Amino acid sequence: MTTERAPTAAARKRLGKADAARFAALSPLASPRKLTGALTERLAADITSGRLAPGARLPTEQVIGARSGVSRTVVREAVAALRAQGLVVTRQGVGAFVASEAMRRPFRLESQGLRSIAEVLDVMELRAGVEVVAAGLAAERATPAAVRRIGTAMTAIDRAIARGGQAVDENFRFHREITAATGNGQLLRFLDFLGRLVIPRHTIRLAGGGNAAQRAYLEKVHREHRVIFEAIRDRSPQAAGDAMRRHLENSRARYRQLAGKNR
Repeated sequence: MTTERAPTAAARKRLGKADAARFAALSPLASPRKLTGALTERLAADITSGRLAPGARLPTEQVIGARSGVSRTVVREAVAALRAQGLVVTRQGVGAFVASEAMRRPFRLESQGLRSIAEVLDVMELRAGVEVVAAGLAAERATPAAVRRIGTAMTAIDRAIARGGQAVDENFRFHREITAATGNGQLLRFLDFLGRLVIPRHTIRLAGGGNAAQRAYLEKVHREHRVIFEAIRDRSPQAAGDAMRRHLENSRARYRQLAGKNR
């Protein structure tokens, strides 16, 4: 098995300067770590910014590799990643081209989850635009069976807290049952798309002082859940929406508090 080497400095020098000026990807990558990811991000930026228009052919593997200082294997892996994201299409024996739908890149969140408090706050704002409405609709539309399912989710949170758990899955189930109670499949699919990111793992770190402090924190959050549930059960759309808004605003305040402590 042979190992490909990055192009030499002499080879890079032979390549034209015009390509380097056009594309951000065609400049040396500073670090050998995570080369494929770094090159993928550069090429994606060239595409989504319009520097590489839909239908345009990407530079050859040799050009990209030489200008970015990586092997052709790294280039191929980066192009494969772009293809998986729907940004490029490849034609056998011809090359890679910017996909016609590249400028309408589908919304997605990083699969590894939220990596900073700032990202948590962004998702909280996104949730507010959906879940406040969902709570009000649930109060209007929930069937008796749907209300019971929300109540069952409440009980599951109680039990998880009592046994010292973090109640992450139970918490997500509570929010999901509320959204399901709206009868709007699009809202439910969106919440399922967010998945456990709705309940970031950062939550359990907001309470210091050990298990007692964590339990006190979780119980405080759960009291907010109870207000939401009671408004839905009582068929009060305004109260349900207001309670959900307060819950999400309080959560954002808790995350901001944590961010301040970590500075």
